[in-house]
Amino acid sequence: MSRCHQPSPVTSILTGTQTSGPTSSKTTPTSGTTAGPSSPTLGSPSTPTPVTVSTTTTGTRTPTSTTPQTTSTSTTSVSTPTPTPPSTPSTIISTSLVVNTISPCCVLNNTYYAPGEVVYNGTHGDTCYYVNCSLDCSLQFFNWSCPSTPSPTPSTPTPTPTPSTTSSTLTTTTLPVYECPDFDPPRKENETWWLCDCIMATCKHDNTVEIVHVECEPPPMPTCSNNLTPVRVPDPDGCCWHWECDCYCTGWGDPHYTTFDGLYYSYQGNCTYVLVEEVNPTVDNFGVYIDNYHCDVTDRVSCPRTLIVRHESQEVQLRTVQMLPLKVQVQVNEQSVALPYKKFGLQVYESGFKYVVDIPELGALISYDGLSFSIRLPYRLFGNNTKGQCGTCTNTTSDDCVLPSGEVISNCEVAADQWVVDDPSKPHCPHSSFTSPRPATTTPVGSSTTTPKDCDPSLCELIKDSLFAKCHALVPPQHYYDACVFDSCLVPNSGMECASLQTYAALCAHEGVCIDWRNRTQGACPVTCPSHREYRACGPAEEPTCRSSSSLPLNDTGVVEGCFCPEGTTSYAPGFDVCVEFCGCVGPDDVPRKFGERFEFDCKNCICLEGGRGIICQPRKCSQKPLPECKEDGTYLVTEVNPEDTCCTITSCKCNASLCREKPPVCSLGFGLKSEMVPGRCCPHYSCVPKNVCVVGNAEYQPGSPVYSSKCQNCMCTGSRNSTTQLNVISCTHVPCSTSCSPGYELVEAPGECCMKCEQTHCIINQPSGQYILKPGDVKRDPTNNCTFFSCMKIHNQFISSISNITCPEFDASACLPGSITLMPNGCCRKCILRNETRIPCSTIPVTKEISHAGCSKLVTMNYCSGSCGTFAMYSAEAQALDHRCTCCKEQRTSQRKVVLDCPHGGSLDYTYTHIESCLCQDTTCEFLPPQGSTPSRVRRSGLTAPPPWRR
Repeated sequence: MSRCHQPSPVTSILTGTQTSGPTSSKTTPTSGTTAGPSSPTLGSPSTPTPVTVSTTTTGTRTPTSTTPQTTSTSTTSVSTPTPTPPSTPSTIISTSLVVNTISPCCVLNNTYYAPGEVVYNGTHGDTCYYVNCSLDCSLQFFNWSCPSTPSPTPSTPTPTPTPSTTSSTLTTTTLPVYECPDFDPPRKENETWWLCDCIMATCKHDNTVEIVHVECEPPPMPTCSNNLTPVRVPDPDGCCWHWECDCYCTGWGDPHYTTFDGLYYSYQGNCTYVLVEEVNPTVDNFGVYIDNYHCDVTDRVSCPRTLIVRHESQEVQLRTVQMLPLKVQVQVNEQSVALPYKKFGLQVYESGFKYVVDIPELGALISYDGLSFSIRLPYRLFGNNTKGQCGTCTNTTSDDCVLPSGEVISNCEVAADQWVVDDPSKPHCPHSSFTSPRPATTTPVGSSTTTPKDCDPSLCELIKDSLFAKCHALVPPQHYYDACVFDSCLVPNSGMECASLQTYAALCAHEGVCIDWRNRTQGACPVTCPSHREYRACGPAEEPTCRSSSSLPLNDTGVVEGCFCPEGTTSYAPGFDVCVEFCGCVGPDDVPRKFGERFEFDCKNCICLEGGRGIICQPRKCSQKPLPECKEDGTYLVTEVNPEDTCCTITSCKCNASLCREKPPVCSLGFGLKSEMVPGRCCPHYSCVPKNVCVVGNAEYQPGSPVYSSKCQNCMCTGSRNSTTQLNVISCTHVPCSTSCSPGYELVEAPGECCMKCEQTHCIINQPSGQYILKPGDVKRDPTNNCTFFSCMKIHNQFISSISNITCPEFDASACLPGSITLMPNGCCRKCILRNETRIPCSTIPVTKEISHAGCSKLVTMNYCSGSCGTFAMYSAEAQALDHRCTCCKEQRTSQRKVVLDCPHGGSLDYTYTHIESCLCQDTTCEFLPPQGSTPSRVRRSGLTAPPPWRR
């Protein structure tokens, strides 16, 4: 590293603040010597100021080696001054001093001066003054009281500066005296500054400068609490260096964490958490966050789903969208981006299986592979200034379990719970309170894990196996073994153990030990690579490409696990997933081309050129033919892709029948329009062809269908065709007429009909005893039953037949006078003269009867109504008809009585019957038989209808 003439600290006389300025700009190196700074002479009104001889010494510097690092420089110098007259310029021998000239910026009297250069100086009475070219290219005037022994003055008078061209600052305050005023900028006594690599200058007196060459001794290597190898960090002066322990945090599995300082713990939260943020922000909006989710059916373990990195105005999200094979979606500010991505001081790229977010100005590397993440931050920028689930980065684990309030506790699982982030996509997560803490799973340092009886951690034994022996001394395996056993027992047969093996192997590879471990898992931790790539356990962190010189620079120069181009092939370029045998061009078709190769793509003639734009394409030229003329009816011009050359088009005449101007003919009834395509003709040929139907009037009939011709004929459409008309023939037969009718019907004339029709003239009554045919008004007794009558009526041309049954009253022959039993006039019911008297008024008469029900019976004494009631008929002048008055002996009052019936097998049955309490003569309907041949009529009185005579 060259540090010649880099800005060194200097005190500004004008402002009194610390600034940076270049080393002497007016020194001119000579062979084997270094000239001291000289006063300006070009165009200056004063004579040159004498230069004092300076001496050179050497020293040794030993940086410290502890972390946190504080570097102190010890300089031992032996000065051997060379006496030089004040008025005589002198030089000092120095073979390592190199001086650059600074561009001038101030102008006075057509003379240019550089920033920090003295334009002129002098005295006026007891006041000393000088004019300096400031860093902002303006002339500054300084004055102070001269010492009792004034400095040598120029032999020629010095003009007073013109106020109009200088910026004058008059003050009565005594300003510091520069012992080395000829240096640019002027230096005070014992002021030091760096000249080149490990070369330091010190102002002594009278322009005498001591040159010291600082030699560094390698500092002792410290021990990092996270067990990683310390890194060399240059000191701010660029001369020496010291050791630092980088802040390294990783998480894997379900998940397990190691903090920046190497503390191991497990935590199964399913929210979004802070992994790291700055305690005292020095970087705008920097932070790393993890989105965890429950990844098993029992919700006992969690897995990382999205890693979120924020830096200034950008937010990067690495989201796992598929595990096998691994597929990670990269979004920046919620927009998907292609890799490699580089913008605003942040870059994202792939390195093996990892997706890496690199922030070069911070020296930050954040990686994610779907199963694990890692965060590496430089101690010089983040030491003692981190918070979150990754701890404090202080090179001690005692303060890693810290709460957002700053309180340090002993349980990192409890502390991790409080670093939850407000995430709108996870409303179940708390915003500022604890979730339910799980039992502590952190294994104390130095202890071993006790394996439960139902676990099979055989896969985890690989971590402690001799396979990883070379790595054990560099990275202790215990934490990763513990995590592997934990996963094997908590979620067996899930493959979660592979995360611990993969994380440990990746850390070993970073420390320079690459281990091919997957083939020792008996297929338990498989990886799948695309067909054009092959798996390697130890591939380059930055895979060589045909454009390696322009690819993204990686800070990690170790080896990584991933899918790489096979031997003999090279990855074409970052962002191109193409492996090529030779470096040439790769176009949008992802096909590699050699330099100079010509090919056709997207209907363009292309060539692969070395350098410049790479692939150059020009549209293909197609042969031009004259356009055809479409004269045939229905044809039109059409341009389409040439089937023989899909990059070109051809124009031809195509047929579209809808464009035909010829109209189809209108066919007569019984004929259908036929359209047929004729070879060599675009428009169809039309004709009318028979439809194989019969035509009568304006109707078509299909073969077999009846056809109406006349009432006296039955016609049908046949399948035979008339050769003249080309229509089907209709066959007709005369309709046969009936000569007899069914009983009750008679033949009558049917106006407008071909034949007479049968019309009903009688009622037809069908009974088991036979069929009875009655004219309207006839009444006929059933010959087999005197109590049944048949009658016929015609109402509104409808024949209505009825069957009437006479219901006889109860008749007790024992109560009759012997020989007095006769039939009533209806010929159905019996009557007699009672024994007591020939005329007994209507009253209740007791009778003993047997009541039977459901097989049970009982003799019961009950009443019945019997006796004579008055009945008369007389002429009514008002009605001009006979007025009939009829009464009958009927029950007046009844009651419901219960009786217990005796059953055949000794049981009994309750039964309820109606008992007549009293009887009374009551009005009833008077009916009589009309004279024969007349229509029956009813005589009504007081709303009562007289019953027919056979019911009296």
